[in-house]
Amino acid sequence: MNDAIPVTRTTDHGTAKLMPDVDRERAWLLTVDGAPQSYVDLDEPAHLEFEYTRRLGHVLDVVAEPGRALDVAHLGGGALTLPRYVAVTRPGSRQDVVEADRGLLELVSGHLPLPDGADIALHAADARAWLENAPAASADVLVADVFSGSRVPAHLTSVDYVGAAARVLRGHGVYLANLPDAAPFAFLRSQLATLATVFEELVLIAEPGVLRGRRFGNAVLAAGHQPVDIAALTRLTAADAFPARVEHGAGLREFIGDARPVADADAVPSPVPPDGAFGIG
Repeated sequence: MNDAIPVTRTTDHGTAKLMPDVDRERAWLLTVDGAPQSYVDLDEPAHLEFEYTRRLGHVLDVVAEPGRALDVAHLGGGALTLPRYVAVTRPGSRQDVVEADRGLLELVSGHLPLPDGADIALHAADARAWLENAPAASADVLVADVFSGSRVPAHLTSVDYVGAAARVLRGHGVYLANLPDAAPFAFLRSQLATLATVFEELVLIAEPGVLRGRRFGNAVLAAGHQPVDIAALTRLTAADAFPARVEHGAGLREFIGDARPVADADAVPSPVPPDGAFGIG
């Protein structure tokens, strides 16, 4: 049993707490203002506990041949779960992590050491400001998992933001995002329409119950100029404890419908989750 003790800090943007998992000796749950944010197993960095994180990991697995090093930029730091995953599944990868909450970065890096040899640079900065100043064509993958409280900030939802993301990606690069929504999916559909102004290939991964409008939940979006391996992605997501659907092509165009791209002037944050949507017992 894990006899480690919880660690609580007031950071720049909230109250962060690291709580040990009683079932896994060196595993920790990060919460921010009481909402689960990240899960890390220091002994097994490739273990992805949260469903949406596993789906992001599945896309990372299929964007290039297994084990090939990638240059990856992560917008949103959390407990650095996905950077750790990439470091051990794709050794030699170079990674940048951008997190607006400097105090959170310091808490996580101080208490949850990164894997040996991991080339991970941490940047305390606003995600869009960092993107707009990053070198062009410098990343193979860009992962956006940014929340202010429980909502994706409005300035990370517009056509101008997507353009900045596309500029940083190489021609074969893939943009990934974790976005929350519920039926009738006004936010999610508008985000897909916004991504479609830049990227030719779009993929949506979500639990069937969310897509059927039964509950609020996370959707993972992948976008790029080249198609990802849909067959491999479908196999991986179907094998999860909570299987997800992979939507693309005509089915996804039908889902987007008449949704319009989002301009900076019209951008809004993601919807407020219902009470208990992301809580813990």
